[in-house]
Amino acid sequence: MTLLDKDGVHVSVDGETATVTLANPAKRNAQTPAMWRALAEAGRVLTGGIRVVVLRGEGKSFSAGLDRQAFEPEGFEGERSFLDLAHGSDEELDAAIAEYQRAFTWWRRPDLISVAAVQGHAIGAGFQLALACDLRVCAEDAQFAMRETSLGIVPDLGGTHPLVSLVGYARALEICATGRFVHAAEADRLGLANLVVAPEELAGAVADLTAALLAAPRDAAVETKALLAGAGARTYDEQRAAERAAQARRLRDLAGLGD
Repeated sequence: MTLLDKDGVHVSVDGETATVTLANPAKRNAQTPAMWRALAEAGRVLTGGIRVVVLRGEGKSFSAGLDRQAFEPEGFEGERSFLDLAHGSDEELDAAIAEYQRAFTWWRRPDLISVAAVQGHAIGAGFQLALACDLRVCAEDAQFAMRETSLGIVPDLGGTHPLVSLVGYARALEICATGRFVHAAEADRLGLANLVVAPEELAGAVADLTAALLAAPRDAAVETKALLAGAGARTYDEQRAAERAAQARRLRDLAGLGD
């Protein structure tokens, strides 16, 4: 069932799984403000019945990043160019960037697990979109690069936090400051990729992972995700207490004593 099909974003649902497809292969799924609004809308239309969201790119590339037309004086039709936004007040500029970020901030919702299926280029905003997801399955031809610095800007779409969490500060700085490509084999070594497979096996590997994620009872998966997501901000003793509280909820539910 199709839930959304607009501005280069297609959303379909099959049971407890939703698939979000970047559907502008002619431009290697280059991103625009309109696409970001559609991606934000995708998060809003996915109800609580969805447990796994797969994010994929149509064609040879996952996403080549921001469409450079955004930096042209005329921008996109009906949109303010980035250069025009720069002339606005601090509040206006902050609000505009915050709106763009909404496309990248819902993928780690506590009620679902998101999986990015990455092939070909994942550059800049494409890299950050893959980082927005909980998990990443990569084809052997996947290439990540954070090219914002080379354009005189910074990664501002939520990608810096997960990148540092995954590879550490020093490696994240080196990747961002140089803008170099991180190929699939290195992404695997660094922990950016959960799994690397041959390009022709990508869809099957994602389907197998999705089935495995759906095999566990939903509430147990939700509680486990919450424990892991919050672990970095808790002390050891706080984490142990959180584990006890979560387990108490699970045991009461299994005993038929839940709310």
